[in-house]
Amino acid sequence: MSDRDLLAGYVENWWSAVGDFVALLEELGPDDWSTPTDLAGWDVKAVASHTAHLESILAGGPEESADIGAPSHVTGPMGQFTEIGVVTRRDRDPAAIIEEIRTATGARRAALDAAPPEDAAAPADGIFGLIGWNTRTLLRNRPLDVWMHEQDIRRAVGRPGGLDTPGAQHTADYLVEAFGFVVGKRIAPPAGTTALLAVEGSTPIAVRVGDDGRAQRLDVVPDAPTVSLALDRESFIVLAGGRRAAAPGAVTISGDQELGERIVAGLATTP
Repeated sequence: MSDRDLLAGYVENWWSAVGDFVALLEELGPDDWSTPTDLAGWDVKAVASHTAHLESILAGGPEESADIGAPSHVTGPMGQFTEIGVVTRRDRDPAAIIEEIRTATGARRAALDAAPPEDAAAPADGIFGLIGWNTRTLLRNRPLDVWMHEQDIRRAVGRPGGLDTPGAQHTADYLVEAFGFVVGKRIAPPAGTTALLAVEGSTPIAVRVGDDGRAQRLDVVPDAPTVSLALDRESFIVLAGGRRAAAPGAVTISGDQELGERIVAGLATTP
């Protein structure tokens, strides 16, 4: 697949996720906007404000600055940056935030259609390039970010859904790919350990830990892996996204139970 086709696919997934996100925001009642989400310190309005902030910057809007204070949920430079969009929109009403997202993403989509990105390795635009992202990383991350925040809001306001959309498929497949990192780098079991992850709706992934400690993906799923995990998409997303624990019984562990529990505890890898 050419870079142009690859990147165009990411753009389509992002655009689909944006449409779903805006549609959900338009369904919310006045009281929903102050409902806390799984993201520490952020209610529904904060999640929508953060999304508006990033999409506006990507559409060519000005960089924003604000005194964010010292909130306990902000723990690093990226958190400080993302909090700016929340603070600068604190006094805006929901309708204005929705319109900002719609306008910014529309402008961004038009720009991408007029000049489709063709080099996945090219530095990403603006601040994203400054932190070392290339175009592939940026365009691949945007549908994940938007869809994850749609789900944050859905869980907060009790409106489940959106688990079978292009954004959902993109995000689940994206996060499944980090399984080797989780097993080899974060859990670091002995060489020769094999592990299988089966997430509903995504291709199962099996890895084997080599003598160098790295977990390499296997082309063939072993008949009897050291440990295997099976779970539905939503349970995987809340774990891999670092949002909350999965519901009791949602994860089926076969084989080495203790190792399986350690892997489940270390699944959070949202970029």
